[in-house]
Amino acid sequence: MLSILADRSSRDCDGTARRDFLSIGALGMGGFGLPQLLAQRAHAAESGLPVKDTSVVWLWLGGGPTHIETFDPKMSAPAEFRSITGEVATVLPGVSLGGHFPKMARIADKLAIVRSFAHRNSGHAGGTHWVMTGYDNRQADNGAKPIRPALGAITAKVRGTNHPQSGVPTYVRMNGIGADGPAFLGTACGPFDPQGQARKNMKLETKLERLSDRRALLEGLDRFQRDADASGLMNGLDEFEAQAFNMILGDATRAFDISKEPKGIATKYGKGLGEQMLVARRLCEAGCGFVTINFGGWDMHGQLANAMKSRGPQVDHAVATFVEDIAERGLSEKILLVITGEFGRTPRVNRTAGRDHWAPLSTLALAGGGLKMGQVVGESSAKAEVPKTAPIGPQDLMATVFQVLGLDRKLQFTNFSGRPTYLIEDGTPIRDLV
Repeated sequence: MLSILADRSSRDCDGTARRDFLSIGALGMGGFGLPQLLAQRAHAAESGLPVKDTSVVWLWLGGGPTHIETFDPKMSAPAEFRSITGEVATVLPGVSLGGHFPKMARIADKLAIVRSFAHRNSGHAGGTHWVMTGYDNRQADNGAKPIRPALGAITAKVRGTNHPQSGVPTYVRMNGIGADGPAFLGTACGPFDPQGQARKNMKLETKLERLSDRRALLEGLDRFQRDADASGLMNGLDEFEAQAFNMILGDATRAFDISKEPKGIATKYGKGLGEQMLVARRLCEAGCGFVTINFGGWDMHGQLANAMKSRGPQVDHAVATFVEDIAERGLSEKILLVITGEFGRTPRVNRTAGRDHWAPLSTLALAGGGLKMGQVVGESSAKAEVPKTAPIGPQDLMATVFQVLGLDRKLQFTNFSGRPTYLIEDGTPIRDLV
């Protein structure tokens, strides 16, 4: 069993629990219906066109990250509006980030900071639905189910929900976000969730004494694979049973195992969020198309300075390490990192030294994906209240991600009412990035 633990669990002001961990068990050897699951998921593929070998890692700062203390410090604004954590100069002339992001400042030439990202729903569930799907859902904060599919589910629908060679799921989530499901695309397009039923399906049925001896277990699996190949057993299975065995013995499980990394890489990434980012990179290399990571704890209504001391440095280190790593591996054209949350925070600091919900200006940064990096896109108003330049909305972000993934912006699927529905209606790729 591989367990990846971040820091303590956190909870948003609406009571939504956040726990930043990933727990992966080895796949079991029978009796759990994995071939049937794979068959169901495979039927989701809707595209006969060649699939791009690009991937997205979606780092979700759950709770609503402050845009001012992250990527738009506004130190020229009055004291009650400017960043209360100061700023740090980046390698880009005249561009600074919030004071807790010195490592990201040093690799800012590999980032694109968007300072005009905005929408109009300042509720946790509603804002999440808008950013994750491109559409508002005013009833989301009253408990309504998502009415639109998330980007990862769309990717799974078009590409097929498992990689045809490695068996790695096309869409994986680490910690649920909300509004990250398939909606009318169907359950098969939902994210592979190591914390949910997938975890139960991946329990290894074996004796306790064998579990205590990892080497013997691995040797047994290797021997099983050799014996199966020699006996022709694999040739006698239908394609989904064969895929199930490949998931057990192949890249699908190895991708989650950071012990397979060369010595020192895991240490470089560090614990918690760093480990999750490393798993995400490994999943992308193995053929996963979309990975979401929810790193919560950003609902900072009070004592924001202290809260940023906890969250900021972890994001700073994990993101900088990830961006440098994919650059060194020649993957910057193949993997797009998106950093965002459901909304920003109020420009004026409140009476409890925090900031409240604020959708009219939100946090967004990107790296890689073959897009044009080393720039700031858009500009906010003098007090970081609203975009000063043309607003960039969730559908524009969605269209940009579509372009990276090679998805057609004219895609239509049948909605809950049985009507063909465009997934993007008015969004266009962010012009300065493409």
